[in-house]
Amino acid sequence: MRVITKTADLETLRQELAAAPFVAVDTEFMRETTYWPKLCLIQAAAEGVEAVIDPLAEGLDLGPFMALMADRNVLKIFHAARQDLEIFLKLGGALPHPVFDSQIAAMACGYGDTVAYDALVQQVLKRRLDKSSRFTDWSRRPLSESQLAYALADVTHLRDLYPKLHTKLESEDRLSWLDEEHANLLNPAIYDTTPENAWNRLKLRKTTADFVLGLQVAAAWRERQAQLRDVPRGRIVKDEALYEIAEQRPKNAADFDRMRAVPRGFGNSRSAQELIQALDRAFSDPNRDQYKHERLPPLPSGLGPTVELLKVLLRFEAEHHQVAPRLIASASDVEAIAASDTADVAALRGWRRKVFGERALALKHGKLALKLKDGKVFVEDV
Repeated sequence: MRVITKTADLETLRQELAAAPFVAVDTEFMRETTYWPKLCLIQAAAEGVEAVIDPLAEGLDLGPFMALMADRNVLKIFHAARQDLEIFLKLGGALPHPVFDSQIAAMACGYGDTVAYDALVQQVLKRRLDKSSRFTDWSRRPLSESQLAYALADVTHLRDLYPKLHTKLESEDRLSWLDEEHANLLNPAIYDTTPENAWNRLKLRKTTADFVLGLQVAAAWRERQAQLRDVPRGRIVKDEALYEIAEQRPKNAADFDRMRAVPRGFGNSRSAQELIQALDRAFSDPNRDQYKHERLPPLPSGLGPTVELLKVLLRFEAEHHQVAPRLIASASDVEAIAASDTADVAALRGWRRKVFGERALALKHGKLALKLKDGKVFVEDV
């Protein structure tokens, strides 16, 4: 078992991995009790090279590995990459590039929506994963040989998985289908932790300007507190409390005590006073931005049956082409197509239009029929 604990050894590993066309990467981290994920292990594997990197080793500089993540000549393979990418962005200030997400690829290959890694390995490689160490506290040292072997297996399987997925996608001319999804993964905006933008993660229960302003202030306050204390957002206050604060705009400790979702005694804390002051500043600012809710036009009446027929067609085409329905069109895409032939949705562009969009428009205009025979749906040109 090759375990990297020294910077010089990590540089040697980087050179070996950089000579390969692709490298499989995974991380083990802890964030149950923190705001920022605590990186505990990095696993990497390429053809003939595999290692576990211990970022908690004293004196280890991860610079060489971050240089590998930034090397555009090496494709980085992840499974369900978002949290791994978030960690590397935080560590190195930039997202790894280029990347290939095997979970996204699996959807384009017909293995289902958001397929789990162990299920994908079993289906493609016919291997069963050892799950005995899945609940390991990866921050504890020393780690046993079995724990390290369990962690390393994640990338050795991934290394073997990638060529098979790539070959299948290439043979079916589907590699370009992943471009948009990978571009979304590499959009820095989805990893934004700016406190002022924290409210965007919350579902708006009201759209009045005052409510939204209160929610913006409360969410930004909570985000700062969570970051400063390095604790999960919910340890500060729950989402439900933010909605109450936005609705009631507390002005003193007693106001907090009347809220069901706010912990008892919170109103007497320094944090509560900081939140009151932040609310006062925001609402007394004559130049504050006024939120204006842009309502989507309602769907024309009577479209319900059309939407349901299009959903059936989507499932049919997804099964026919062996691709996950979610990768082709969202529910809102289907509704938009039902309402307009020129809807500005992904399902009416590029490969999605060929697979589903054109057929959806044909069904709308009576040029395609859905029929049921022997308990199965099939499609017939009219």
